Amino acid sequence: MTASPLLLLPLRRGLRLSAPRGTVVVERWWKVPLSKKDREPRINHPRFRVFRLVEDLKHQPKEPLELILTEPVEDVGNRGETVFVHRSFGRNHLLRHNRAVYASPENKKFFEEENRLREEGKLPRLQSHSGMKTVRFLKNCTLEIGVNECDHWELTKEIVCRHFLRNLGVVVPHQALTLPEEPITRLGSYWCEVTVNGLDTVRIPLSVQQLAEPKSNSQRLWLAQKEPDAEREV
Repeated sequence: MTASPLLLLPLRRGLRLSAPRGTVVVERWWKVPLSKKDREPRINHPRFRVFRLVEDLKHQPKEPLELILTEPVEDVGNRGETVFVHRSFGRNHLLRHNRAVYASPENKKFFEEENRLREEGKLPRLQSHSGMKTVRFLKNCTLEIGVNECDHWELTKEIVCRHFLRNLGVVVPHQALTLPEEPITRLGSYWCEVTVNGLDTVRIPLSVQQLAEPKSNSQRLWLAQKEPDAEREV
């Protein structure tokens, strides 16, 4: 028994047999008159099949998709946060990879309970969105510190924190900074650790160099006072 050519036609046409979904609001150009009693309305006339476009909902701007993140997403948010994203981005990059769920009443209730337990300390805290950006920025940084020519000097936390703000634009509290156990009193390459929000610790290379030129009036004055002392010793 051979199949009919009409049955094989859809297989040759491909998999997409349904028309794209969209909503269009139309109205009849000619109104259908009332029918007489016990008679059907005369709607078979060709002019009653002429329609006028009222509203095209298919091409209107679509509302953003409301989702709840199940894990931290860069430049979007943290776990448990409700975000509004573009529909294509939400479906292709978040829902598809299980990085978010729809903001249904059940999911909202689940994550609200999770956030409440996290605030009470029963669940571990999560890094904030700005904290994740700070950690990513510090991982690609090297802190350079210039010192003057003097006999005795030591690199302290106050000096390192001041250079973090001056060179990198990052405010580092003293309690969040960790220096090597041995005091830094010579030029060279070292390291320091910065803990962001008490959660993530980043090790940053630390380069202690000699100042090439004085950068402030106080340093120029200090060098000017040091030159006569050096000539007397000679």
